[in-house]
Amino acid sequence: MKNKIGRVTLPSEQNFLEPTKELMKRWGADALRDSDGTKLDEEIKQLDAKIYTTYFVARSHNEFAEKHPEEMQQLYLMSKYNTAVGNDLEVDILDGYFTEQIEADYVHDPKKWWEVIDRTTGEVVNPADWTVIRETNRLLIHNACPWHEYTISFLAYMKWDPTQMYNHITNDWGDKPHEIPFDVRQPHSNQFVKDYLQKWLEENPDTDVVRFTTFFYHFTLVFNNLGKEKFVDWFGYGASVSVAALEAFEQEKGYRLRPEDIVDQGYYNSTFRVPSEAYLDYMEFIQKFVAREVKDLVDMVHEKDKEAMMFLGDNWIGTEPYGDYFHETGVDAVVGSVGDGTTLRMIADIPHVTYTEGRFLPYFFPDTFYEGNNPVVEANENWLTARRALMRNPLDRIGYGGYLSLAYKFPEFVNYVEKIANEFRGIHETINGVKPYSGIKVAVLNAWGKIRTWQTHMVAHGKWYKQAYSYQGVLEALSGSAADVSFISFDDVVENDIPEDLDVIINAGDIGTAFSGGEKWLNEVLTSKIREWVGNGGGFIGIGEPSAIHHGGRFFQLANVLGVDKELGYSLSMNKYFNNPVKSHFIKEDITEYNFGESMKNIYALSEGTEVIEYSDGGVHLASSEFGRGRSVYIAGLPYSHENTRLLMRALYFAAHKEEDFEKWHASNVYCEVHAYPAIQKYAVVNNSDEKQVTDVYDGNGKKQVMTLGASEIVWEEM
Repeated sequence: MKNKIGRVTLPSEQNFLEPTKELMKRWGADALRDSDGTKLDEEIKQLDAKIYTTYFVARSHNEFAEKHPEEMQQLYLMSKYNTAVGNDLEVDILDGYFTEQIEADYVHDPKKWWEVIDRTTGEVVNPADWTVIRETNRLLIHNACPWHEYTISFLAYMKWDPTQMYNHITNDWGDKPHEIPFDVRQPHSNQFVKDYLQKWLEENPDTDVVRFTTFFYHFTLVFNNLGKEKFVDWFGYGASVSVAALEAFEQEKGYRLRPEDIVDQGYYNSTFRVPSEAYLDYMEFIQKFVAREVKDLVDMVHEKDKEAMMFLGDNWIGTEPYGDYFHETGVDAVVGSVGDGTTLRMIADIPHVTYTEGRFLPYFFPDTFYEGNNPVVEANENWLTARRALMRNPLDRIGYGGYLSLAYKFPEFVNYVEKIANEFRGIHETINGVKPYSGIKVAVLNAWGKIRTWQTHMVAHGKWYKQAYSYQGVLEALSGSAADVSFISFDDVVENDIPEDLDVIINAGDIGTAFSGGEKWLNEVLTSKIREWVGNGGGFIGIGEPSAIHHGGRFFQLANVLGVDKELGYSLSMNKYFNNPVKSHFIKEDITEYNFGESMKNIYALSEGTEVIEYSDGGVHLASSEFGRGRSVYIAGLPYSHENTRLLMRALYFAAHKEEDFEKWHASNVYCEVHAYPAIQKYAVVNNSDEKQVTDVYDGNGKKQVMTLGASEIVWEEM
């Protein structure tokens, strides 16, 4: 098939003209970009392609940053826990931190901005009872209670940008200078970023797209004393904190934040934590500031007839593409890294932009492109996983990042990218802007709601985590399924009515997390509204520890809806008789294998009215229950797999009383899916595996045909 042209962005580098021209032709690339650590030379910039240029707003300007060290970006950090053995306790506040990245802030008065806490009692230690020893970065606590634990929450400067640090270590950049991040909230920095951008725009007439990487504040990424990641939260606002920000917050909101509001017992307001009102206020405060400052930069770009593209990563904190202020920025496009179907939808569904772009894996870095390794394996897995989501809402563009000279050494990889670039263009050309068929409407319920659309159970973007994969699989399954998915918060339910057209609500997560809900379930309005909604015919699916908090003799606050609860050891004297699985059930009708990941122990059925679908190891792992005119389904965990995707879809249709609609636009083989587009009278049958598959295919009218699909094949049919 002759290669088509467009919708692909190619990374290039200096002294690589001829191979760049070759790969542009083979991959059909119509845009060229530099990467962190590479530059495009003048010959490459003159090629017939859009030129993306990486632009760092608040880093990569050491000549300025070194003149204004007081305007370095800041963090609130917490020391290790330290146990007092007498009345005096000396603490090394930087113990465990990487001093090439972090230094304590003594510019601002520690007595005003730091906080010492007796973690045994939770009491704040009077500043008169501690002394800072600046020369050794130590703090001496007087009148300590022996055998109590203490921590110090202190302001620090971040003197090495975390992403540049990561790339420095990964790509062995040796003596390359450590880039110092500075804070645009500060007066000199704010003026500098605007003056420099104006100058840069005039000096870079060949740039068509200014690729902001990103804007002002990096997600929380702090390294330990070994130069390895100490903690990382892709959603963390820690690096947006400064004395200037804290003072402005107090003036705007009318109250002062404590260090503890940011440090949060050492959890740093992880996205897994149920957010406090103070933290939500702080997030909103930062978002408003970031939107306003981004708008100024974007306007400058537009005045030069260039496009402004935002990278969804690195310094993206405060932009919140699904938040209330993103539309005010005027950004033309968003580009992000595609780790799976979930992250693809996170990018593709972003509103208020002209186009979206996905950076596919693997990056052209030495950790993947080395002798003896086959990068096609990772590329194929990445493409097949992401393609499911593309069929629901395609990105406008795809591309890669890194060193093109590395990828060029792997001919099999070059051939593979040529194939998927053509396949992507074909998908986009066919279905862009076309609403796909959705048989069911689903809302994911958690503490964050729409601001974390397609972003639940993530720690560091699309990476696997043992404590999260059993829930992240829910979103991954939904990302490519024929379902209309939204995200609502507990506050949405309390303050508003549940949408009338909603079929099913999903609540998934471990007890106490933002995703399960923790203390949010103590709100009687929340539980009453959901019980009423299900009782009137709605569907509810709980996964893991839904609605979990021990209260009123229940562990699951919606136990009466779910038909199951968890044994905590308090009611061992009460027998649990209802543990015989039903012989057959709609939910597992055509599934022979499924798994519950980390699963849950000690889940038991409340009554004979609960249909136990899977029972083993002394506990219920899959069950359904009637509640009024509605239904619920309990699942102990749901990692992503083709079989578990089928299980979830069957559970959704069952909970919604829509079993008769399940085989509309349906493939019997779990490795295949049907995506229908009524507006253009077409449907696609997709093989999501790298092996040949045979499947029954049902159209929207219930007609069946048998189809054989080659490995990874897509077959398009007219309705």
